[in-house]
Amino acid sequence: MITCSIRRFAANLLLLAILVAGASPGSKAAVFNPETFTLDNGMQVVVVTNRRAPVVTHHVWYRVGSSDSPPGKSGLPHFHEHLMFKATEELESGEFSKEVARNGGNDNAFTGPDYTGYFQTIARDRLELVMKMEADRMTNLVLAEDEVLRERDVVLEERSMRVDNNPSARLAEQINAAQFLHHPYGTPIIGWRHEIEAYTREDSLDFYKTWYAPNNAILLVAGDIDAEELRPLAEKYYGVIPAREIPERLRVQEPPQSAARRVTLHDPRVRQPSWTRSYLAPSFGAGANEHAYPLVILSDVLGGGSTSRLYKSLVIEQKIATSAGSFYRGSALDLATFRLYASPAPGIEMAELEAAIDAELQRLIDEPITEDDVARASKRLVAEAVYAQDSISGAVRSFGIALTTGRTVDDVEAWPERIAAVTADDVAAAAAYVFAAERSVTGQLLPAEASVPNASHERADAVR
Repeated sequence: MITCSIRRFAANLLLLAILVAGASPGSKAAVFNPETFTLDNGMQVVVVTNRRAPVVTHHVWYRVGSSDSPPGKSGLPHFHEHLMFKATEELESGEFSKEVARNGGNDNAFTGPDYTGYFQTIARDRLELVMKMEADRMTNLVLAEDEVLRERDVVLEERSMRVDNNPSARLAEQINAAQFLHHPYGTPIIGWRHEIEAYTREDSLDFYKTWYAPNNAILLVAGDIDAEELRPLAEKYYGVIPAREIPERLRVQEPPQSAARRVTLHDPRVRQPSWTRSYLAPSFGAGANEHAYPLVILSDVLGGGSTSRLYKSLVIEQKIATSAGSFYRGSALDLATFRLYASPAPGIEMAELEAAIDAELQRLIDEPITEDDVARASKRLVAEAVYAQDSISGAVRSFGIALTTGRTVDDVEAWPERIAAVTADDVAAAAAYVFAAERSVTGQLLPAEASVPNASHERADAVR
C-alpha cells in the first residue's frame, strides 16, 4: 500500500514554512546553495550537492494539488497519486516500488493543497534507474478499469481510518471547512466521501492528461551529485518529453470573513478534550503578506515550545492546560492560517481555558513582544535553517513547496536575511492584523457526555 500524506509532514511544516518564505531580488544570504537549470521543454531542475554519503533523493513535484480538484471531484489529485503506482507501458502494476526496493531504495508520494510529489531515495549508482521509471510514468500510465475501482475502495478505507474514525482529524476537517467557506482550502485533501465514491477511470485519465507534463513539473535531486553530472540524465529521460499546454490554476478566492465562527465536535472516543482557534492569515505570497515574516516570529514567541508565552503561562504557571502552542503555515499559494491550540488540565472547564488564552492575546497589547524576544526567536529559527542543511530530504522539500506555490529558489536561499530583518514593531502590527475576532474559527473537541457553554445554542458536530 502506498502511504499518502494527508498530514505526513506535520512535524516538519513549521521549518518548511519558514524556509520557503519570499525575499527581495539580489539577496546574498544562502541556505542550501543549490544549482538550477531548465530543460528545453520547460521542466525546472534544482540540484543540492551533499557528498556525505553515496546516496541521492530524487523528487518530481507537480504544480497541482487538492485545491485544484475539478468541481464535484474533491480529492481527485490524491486519488490519482495512488494510481501513479499502477502499470505503465514499461512496468506492470506495482512494479515501480518493487524495483526501487530490489535496488535497495525506498519510495513514496504525497499530496498537499498546492502540490503533488513523488520521490525515491537510493544509492547514487541507481539514480538513472529511478529517473527512467519516473519519466516513464509521467507520460505512459496505463489504467485498467478494475484496478481504478479497487484503488477507489483503498482511498475510501484510508479516509475511514485517517479521518472518519479519528475525532481530532474530523474536528480539523470541520475547522478548515468553516474557515474557508468559498476557497478550496476548505475541502479536505483526501476528498469528501460521497465524491470519492463517484470517481471513474475517465476522471483520473482526464486529470493526468491535463496536469502531468514536464513544463508543470520540477525535478529536485539532492545528495551525492552536482548539476554537471545530473544534466545529461535529466535531458535523456525528462528532456525528451514534449511540453503541453497547462491550464491556469484558477481558484475562487475567499471573501472577507466578517463574523467569528465556532465548531464543536462531541465524540464518545474522546478522552482528552482539546481547543483550537484558527485565524485567516496572509501567506508568503497572498494577502497582506508584509505580515508573513513577522508571523513566523510571532508564532515562535507566542507558542513555539516550552519557553513560549502560551506554554509558560497556561501549563507551567497557571497549570490549567497540559499543552499549549501556536502554528503558522505561511507556505500556501493563497491565504494561510495562524492557529492556537491547547488541552485543558483535568477539572478545568473549556471556557476557563479559552478565557486564559484570550488574556494572553490581550497581553500582546499590554506587554508587547520586545526586540530581545524577536532576536532570540530569529536566532533559533536561523539555527534550524542551518541544521536543515544536514538533511537531503529537507532541502528538496523546501524547494518543492516554494516552487509549487509561486516563489523562487532565491526566496528559499534568502530566508535568514529576511527573518533577521523583522522588528518588534513588525510583530506587533502582524498580531493586530491577524488576531481579529471576525477572522477566527474556534473549535472544541469534547467527549459525548460533556457539556458546552451556551449549549442551548449549539449542537454536536455543529458549525456556526
